[in-house]
Formats: sequence, structure tokens, C-alpha cells
Amino acid sequence: MVFNKSIYRKILSHAFDLPIRVSYWDGSTEDYGNGEPEIQIKFNEEIPINDFMHEPTLRLAEAYMTEKIDIKGSIQKLVAAAFAAQDSFLTNRRLIKYLPKMSHSEKASEADIQKHYDIGNDFYRKWLDPTMTYSCAYFEHDNDSLAQAQKNKIEHILHKLKPIAGKTLLDIGSGWGALILRAAQKYHLKATGITLSQEQYDYTKEQIKKNHLEDQVDVWLLDYREVPKDVNFDYVVSVGMFEHVGKENLGLYFQKIKDLLVPDGIALIHGITGQHEGLGVDPFLVKYIFPGGYIPNMAENLQHIMDAKLQLDDLEPLRRHYQKTLECWTHNYHQVYDDTIKTYGKEFARMWDLYLQAAAGAFEAGNIDVMQFLISNGRSSQTLPMTRNYIYQQEL
Repeated sequence: MVFNKSIYRKILSHAFDLPIRVSYWDGSTEDYGNGEPEIQIKFNEEIPINDFMHEPTLRLAEAYMTEKIDIKGSIQKLVAAAFAAQDSFLTNRRLIKYLPKMSHSEKASEADIQKHYDIGNDFYRKWLDPTMTYSCAYFEHDNDSLAQAQKNKIEHILHKLKPIAGKTLLDIGSGWGALILRAAQKYHLKATGITLSQEQYDYTKEQIKKNHLEDQVDVWLLDYREVPKDVNFDYVVSVGMFEHVGKENLGLYFQKIKDLLVPDGIALIHGITGQHEGLGVDPFLVKYIFPGGYIPNMAENLQHIMDAKLQLDDLEPLRRHYQKTLECWTHNYHQVYDDTIKTYGKEFARMWDLYLQAAAGAFEAGNIDVMQFLISNGRSSQTLPMTRNYIYQQEL
């Protein structure tokens, strides 16, 4: 349809902050932007413009997954360029349909977490580092490997707490257990993790037994809201968790952290947020990657911290670290891409490639960030030094 194509031409002509080449379904090709095209978008078949206008990120993602669209060049670079363009469909909120309210009941949250994390340990093992750490790494040095950077991240988090041996730590959303194992082995803490993923729970139990840490480490398969009210911890950490609780439960989440801390206890909360409006809810991510997910902006989290009467002791943005982490994951994933197709099918393989690269592009563009909130229950904890110097004087 000529009309359909003319609208696509209008949208794509100013959608990216770099020169691109678009090959349309009728065999015609057009270049947009100044200079030699760096990336080519090829429409293998026509996508009705109404579908695109309805939910552009979801419709284009599904078109890529099903090979209705191909992209030659870096998806990360293309997404970063879209966020950099003033009139891009990715930043035009009028083009994005607001999603219906999602349930974040304990039962719904369990199903959401298991849908993402229980794909199978074998899948994640192929492209994560050996510690199976699935969150933003910390590249202390330019030449740090992904494995080293993930160890750095765990040390960075634990070191910020300035932990005292023999005290207790809870990790809300403990993943495959790398942090609680390290907390016990190096800092001699009694560490407990909680997760809703059966795969993560089973793996962590195996690691606890393998490392003979049964007296120091435990993991519970339960919702954070189910932790008994009479159980308190000296330290609470939570990495990549608040993005899963839902907008309506963020206040409850931070209040629960306060309730779990002893007086003057310290918490380190690490997660994806935005310095401006943030990502909020993205239809593609919610439908295919993180069902039930919501990314709050920085102001939302700070307001909930204030409402819970928690004290902010430090705030550190790590956006570039997550960009590099995702680039490492993408590189690893591409090494096993053909195996992924054999095991899960091409649509699944293309979906994850798109997700990893698009996320890297979003962090590169500054559309989203990842931050560490160091907070305490009461006045600024007297156990923390008065400067940040101690955070960087660590031995790995």
C-alpha cells in the first residue's frame, strides 16, 4: 500500500540519530540521514501501519522475532540512535499504548519470576559468567573480564555495608546465590537468600552443600512479603529486584526492607531505574522478557525511601557498567546463538538477541540507568565511615 509506505517513510526519516538504509517490502530502497548508511533495516513483508502505531516497540520486536524485519548492523547502535533522536517513535509517548494494570499478587509474582528465570540453568549458563550472576557487573579496571567484574560487583556491594563478622544478612532476590556465598566465605556473615525461582533455589542449595556452608548460608523459596515479621537482619541487600515488584508495591517493598532491618541496620538496594521519566512499562519486555516488570524513576524510589523513614547514605549510578555488562552478555550469547536455535527455535533466539542488544542501547543512550541506594534504618548509621574512601579500599 502506497499510503502505508508513505507513513513509514515519514516516521523512519527522523527516527534515528544516524544515517540508515531502509529496504521496503516492494523492493524499493531509501536512505535517511546524512552520510553513508551505517545500518540497514529490511522489511521482508508489509506490516500494517495501525499495528505499528498501536505499540511500536512490541510490534517491531515481534516483526524482528518472526523475520518480517531484518536488521543488518548493530541493534544496540540502532536503539541508542533512536533514543538520541528528538522525534523518534521510541521517545514519543503518544505512540505507546499504556498497558492495563498488572497483578503483583504473591501467586502472580511467582509465576512471573518463574517464566523468566526458570527457562533453565543450562540456557543462562551458556552466556553468563561462571558465578551465574545475572545483574550489572562492576568494571573496576578497563581490562576486567566479565567474571572478574561480577566478582567486583559483589565485593562492591558487600564492602559498602562495612560488614562485621558474625552478623546476619538477607539477600532479597538472591539469584543463583553468588552474593550470599561470598558474604559467608569472606565476611563470615550468616547469610540467607530468598527467591521465587525453583531453578535458582535448587542451584543455590547445591552450591551451599558443595562449599560446606550449611551452618552459615541458607536459601528460602518464598516471596519477600512472606518473610516472618519477627525475623530481622543486620544487613539487607537486594539486586535487580525492585523492577519486579510492580509500581503499586514499591512502597510496600521499601517498608518491608525497613521492617526486616534491625535498628541502624544497613541495606544496599541495586536496580534499574531512570534519571528522568525512566522506562516504566515497555510492552515488549512485559510480554516476552519480564512479565509484570516495572522500572521506576529515581524520584519514585527516593520518595518511597523517605516514606519508609529510611536514611539515604549513598547513591551511585552505574549506567555505563550495565552497558558493558550487556555487551559482554551479547558477545557470549552470539557464540551460542546457533545452539540456542537448535534448542529453543529461531524466534526465541532472535528475541533474546534483540533484548540484550536493545537493553545495551538503552543504557548507552541514558534512557535508563542502574543505581545503588545505600540506606539505613534510623539515623545515618554510626558504623559507616564519614567518607566514601573505605568503599574503594578493598581486597578481592
